[in-house]
Amino acid sequence: MDARALMDKLVSFPTVSSVSNLELIDWVEDYLDGHGVTATRVYNDDRTKANLYANVGPEVEGGVILSGHTDVVPVEGQAWDTDPFVVTQKGDKLYGRGTCDMKGFDALALSAVPLALERGIKRPIQIALSYDEEVGCVGAPFMIAEMREHMPAASAAIIGEPSMMKVVSGHKGGYGWRVHMHGFEVHSSLMHTGVSAIMEGARLIMWANDLNDEIRARTPSDTAAQFEPPFTTVHTGMISGGTANNITAKDCAFSIDLRLVPGDDIKDYADRLMAKVAEVEARMQAVVPETRIEIEQRFHVPGLRPEADGEAERLVRQLTGDNGTHVVSYGTEAGQFQQKDYSAIICGPGDIAQAHQPNEFISVDQFQQGEAFIGRLVDQLAEG
Repeated sequence: MDARALMDKLVSFPTVSSVSNLELIDWVEDYLDGHGVTATRVYNDDRTKANLYANVGPEVEGGVILSGHTDVVPVEGQAWDTDPFVVTQKGDKLYGRGTCDMKGFDALALSAVPLALERGIKRPIQIALSYDEEVGCVGAPFMIAEMREHMPAASAAIIGEPSMMKVVSGHKGGYGWRVHMHGFEVHSSLMHTGVSAIMEGARLIMWANDLNDEIRARTPSDTAAQFEPPFTTVHTGMISGGTANNITAKDCAFSIDLRLVPGDDIKDYADRLMAKVAEVEARMQAVVPETRIEIEQRFHVPGLRPEADGEAERLVRQLTGDNGTHVVSYGTEAGQFQQKDYSAIICGPGDIAQAHQPNEFISVDQFQQGEAFIGRLVDQLAEG
């Protein structure tokens, strides 16, 4: 199967993050087995999803990891002109959920397997496919830890998120909390005797607004200045709660998320958040002692720090010819590889602007550039 046929097959699996990806993993494992390559799975707790990794070529150090995720975002509520789980070509575009983000790259990584074996590469390619990237890069850390322990150490990890084949050397970290305010219901005419979970929750959201103003007023660091925007941001994207307009809200739930510039201290922000939570909770309990605030971390995605003379960056610049400086504000699994002492870089086909959109597509030209990139990588590994 060539790269295009592989993408067609991968896209046909509707691996939305809310469902299992095991049917896709089964197929990839069979595909690798057909080429004499043994794959290893790393399951989630209830064994409904799995990561998969494999070493292609000699069992020696100095190889290159090709990393992608298998999950995609939902299509419900989006106006698609084609079947989202069938790759459909119209002109110079290939439409389908995941063509851009990021089953296109997954297909390219798998297409490298027979080519690498045919060329007799002297340093291995290591395939790394994860689950639940789209809901906070949840699955990859377990896989990366096992790869570190059980596989020859790779010299570079290429995370193939869509970057228009540009070399992206940094991204912000992502940290998210789920907040559940437990208030006390009374008639709103006697609101002083109750505790409105919504109105008390608003104090925490206003804290986030004030913190954003504080951060914006700072002079950006040299690292932060590379990003757009050039600072850490705090955001609440969803909120729910309340029973009726004339009842103080018993419950209110919302998120507080940070996009953290590499180098900023997450502990400082987390400590400040928890201090504000304690302050608001004490105010609530002074009125009704049994009220409380429940807060838990939803996800933690470390940022990718630009590396000084990093092996991954040097390799990918050589393969692409791109000498520009590129960073992004969205998160990827690259920071998780870097956290485990891999030299990591982001480079993949497609435009991130297409990710998560109805009628998601990758251009034929970008996909072909990805194929050429894989060919050059295999050539390099065959040379030693």
